[in-house]
Amino acid sequence: MADRRGQHRHFGILDIGTAKVAAAVVVAQRQTSEASPSLRLAGLGVQRAKGMKAGVLTDLDEAEAAVRAAIGQAERAAGVSIDSVTVSVACGRLRSQHFTANADIENGIVSDADMLRLMTGGRAYAERDGRALLHMNRIGVRLDGAPGMTDPRGLAARRMAADLHVVTADDAPLRNLLLLIDRCYLACDGLVALPYASALAVTTPEERDYGVTCIDFGAGTTSFALFADGRLVGADVVPVGSQHITFDIAKSLQTPLVEAERIKTLYGTLASAQSDDHETFSYPLVGEDDTAAYQITKAQLTAIIRPRVAQILKLVRERLADNPASAFAGETIVVTGGASQLLGLAEFIANDFGRPVRLGRPLGVAGLNDSASGPQLAAICGLALAATYGDDGFARHHGDRPTSAGYLGRVGSWLKAGF
Repeated sequence: MADRRGQHRHFGILDIGTAKVAAAVVVAQRQTSEASPSLRLAGLGVQRAKGMKAGVLTDLDEAEAAVRAAIGQAERAAGVSIDSVTVSVACGRLRSQHFTANADIENGIVSDADMLRLMTGGRAYAERDGRALLHMNRIGVRLDGAPGMTDPRGLAARRMAADLHVVTADDAPLRNLLLLIDRCYLACDGLVALPYASALAVTTPEERDYGVTCIDFGAGTTSFALFADGRLVGADVVPVGSQHITFDIAKSLQTPLVEAERIKTLYGTLASAQSDDHETFSYPLVGEDDTAAYQITKAQLTAIIRPRVAQILKLVRERLADNPASAFAGETIVVTGGASQLLGLAEFIANDFGRPVRLGRPLGVAGLNDSASGPQLAAICGLALAATYGDDGFARHHGDRPTSAGYLGRVGSWLKAGF
């Protein structure tokens, strides 16, 4: 929706996680006709997630109630209504793949039709075996075997080959996600892989050019995205997250899950201090009324947390080792997501991987107050950035729509028309 002068437009974004559902109304505003639009968060809604497990929809009714509440909260804060959203995706066994697509140049000069035929063939290959395409970008193009082409249109050649990177997911979980959005009387503008959205929000263009790995520690999943030469070259999701740390605490201490989450948030740490052996806190047992009957030291709590974090990092390392693009993603690791706020996590990862690590917070979106600017909202900010600026050769899968223009192409045209 635009104002009378056509200077701003607003759109909706939605991140459905295992622990929380976050919705936002974002305003894209352009001060001059030449300037790129700036982004401002006009309204934010956050609700406790229900009906979700490890990014997968498990109870449609409960999930619908949570999404409706988050959307309503964001609309009231922004003072506007939205009828469509861009949605993050962590379900469907996300898989990153590289392959080469080839096309003969019939007229001897590369045209838009040749590019479309090549990309259509790449999509057909990526979507075999019941997979759905989320992202597709070109890594490089060769004409008659000569590499280094960025935009081959208008050049003479007999044969063109493109090295493509795609991110796909199982089709059924995506259909369930779209069904959930439809039941909330919303249209789905597009689906964006969660690792890409989070990484886009917390990494800088320079980091993506030099090569960077972004790890998003969520409640039910841990995902990562790999960038090299400014392009997304790998992504994956591990179905284990900080919620499993909470389960470990609850089981070890025989305390309610709510209390275990509180203990993890207030006292959880991966850093060691001499005082930890003597610093204690109280907690209740399951089924007992006394809220402060038992005690444990911070050192004992750390001993519960460390093995689970080490297991998650081992799974991430294994997935990275299986992804050939990790060799080109540089040495730097940026860690984000709600669980990244666990004290000492960045240092723990740095020691475990033997690489430099920094904590990433959302960049590029105005209107975030102190409570809403933490890494737990990286995906929301990344969705806004992807919808507005991420027109770098990615294709967005949405139903049976063709991906020649893609979701970002459609949103980019929509923004340009509005301005």
